Amino acid sequence: MITAFWINLFIVFYTFAGYGIVLYFLVKLKKLFAGRKVLVYNLDNLPTLTLIVAAYNEEDIIEEKIRNTLSLHYPADKLHFIFVTDGSSDRTPDLVRPHTRIRLMHTPERRGKIVAMHRAMQQVTTGIAVFTDANTHLNKDALINLARHYADRQVGAVSGEKRVRVSRVSDATAGEGFYWKYESLLKKWDSELFSVVGAAGELFSVRTDLYEPVPSDTIVDDFMISLQIAAKGYRIVYEPDAYAMEDSSANTKEELKRKIRIAAGGMQSILRLTSLLNPFKHPVLSFQYISHRVLRWTITPFCMILVLLLNIGIVFYNDQPLYRVLLGAQLLFYVLAFAGWMFERREIKVKPLFVPFYFCLMNYAVIMGIKRYFSKQQSAAWDKAKRKEAVVRQ
Repeated sequence: MITAFWINLFIVFYTFAGYGIVLYFLVKLKKLFAGRKVLVYNLDNLPTLTLIVAAYNEEDIIEEKIRNTLSLHYPADKLHFIFVTDGSSDRTPDLVRPHTRIRLMHTPERRGKIVAMHRAMQQVTTGIAVFTDANTHLNKDALINLARHYADRQVGAVSGEKRVRVSRVSDATAGEGFYWKYESLLKKWDSELFSVVGAAGELFSVRTDLYEPVPSDTIVDDFMISLQIAAKGYRIVYEPDAYAMEDSSANTKEELKRKIRIAAGGMQSILRLTSLLNPFKHPVLSFQYISHRVLRWTITPFCMILVLLLNIGIVFYNDQPLYRVLLGAQLLFYVLAFAGWMFERREIKVKPLFVPFYFCLMNYAVIMGIKRYFSKQQSAAWDKAKRKEAVVRQ
């Protein structure tokens, strides 16, 4: 029982903190022996680029997205825009149509975001394709900061940074901002060591000739598309100076729905990208993929439950002070998480409690996502989460 306890505790610690520590020191060692690589680029030598926006019934925010898109810095003769509004039954396509710089693709039939993206990619003639969501706001130099990395032929995709704007109306989604700050740090170190393990759909780019369509039932298409490129031996670079700003989820229910979907998609991706689990084929990438993604989306949430149950059993049969302290720490953490949930329901502002609550929410979502995937209850249909506000204005 004691051995099982320490094994499960190690897995939990390594997944959420230990990997970050190991990654930090590996990056330091790499810089010590290989030096810091300086990225040199010339505006005249930037690749041709197409920005693709998939928008479904976004009439409330699409004009703001268009203004933001057309204001982005990039050589005009190398930049193209495609907005795909397939299935939209509101005024979204009508609001896009007057803008002559943007190519509108629209069909009344709704077949999902993935099909819409594939349709758009069939029309792309530029060297690079950039994908971004309709409800995000990009910084002015986002495209330049993405494109400059393609001077390196080993780079097959570049992921931007997702930034979450947390509302003053405090609820558990405040933990979303904290989570993404930590995630962004891990992605930065992943990229510096070798490669990011999956791009975020809010903003990412790929070499057009490396793009490979994913099956129409794919739940997290951005993750699959980017990792298929990594599986071919190319790197996915993380660029924090190209960022997409979006509002936090409208409420905890919406955030949970989104997390369950991602977890179900994560399980699907793991089962479809088995080659990335082979360290003999992908030595560094497999280490990063398993440490950063696979553990989180498979066994770690169950290990957390086992750690608590085993700790209770050990204290019951073995009254050593160490195990009583560990049990007390666990119980205190879950009490704080429960308190965060209670305060969130009453819309009381106690932000420190939102972090443990959000952490528990994430891991619960993984368990539910796994259940939903294997019970075939998770649809791949385009179902956007509700956000607190419209697109953020600079």
